[in-house]
Amino acid sequence: MLKHRGFPGRLPGTDFQFTIRRANKKGATPLVRRERYRDRKPADRRADTAFLAALIEHFGEEPFQRGNLDAGRLSWLIGREVVPVGKLDPTDYDQLLRVDLKRAEAGFPELFAEDAPEFDWDGADWDDEDWHDEDEDPRR
Repeated sequence: MLKHRGFPGRLPGTDFQFTIRRANKKGATPLVRRERYRDRKPADRRADTAFLAALIEHFGEEPFQRGNLDAGRLSWLIGREVVPVGKLDPTDYDQLLRVDLKRAEAGFPELFAEDAPEFDWDGADWDDEDWHDEDEDPRR
């Protein structure tokens, strides 16, 4: 599983996770398109906005591997703002995805406005350098 170094691990100041630390031994959690109903909590909508902003900032329109990106968070965007490159294999960590900027602007116009929200990525755990995989942990 590819680890996206330089990608924020979570929305700063919250428990909204953007990445996972290690591959699931039972296989990747399937990506399933989730419906975004109008009555979702503002905090959930902010997490979606921040995650999409991080994807755009990190990858732009270029294809990227799913890798260690959180399946739950991707599932709120998959099939709309984030589209598969080729046929979608929902349980493949190597699945290529890309951000469709036209759909992103339609779904999240606030990200493209002059007064776009800013996220405190400086306070985020971008590289997760303070932890190791089980195989790499020198204490084991």
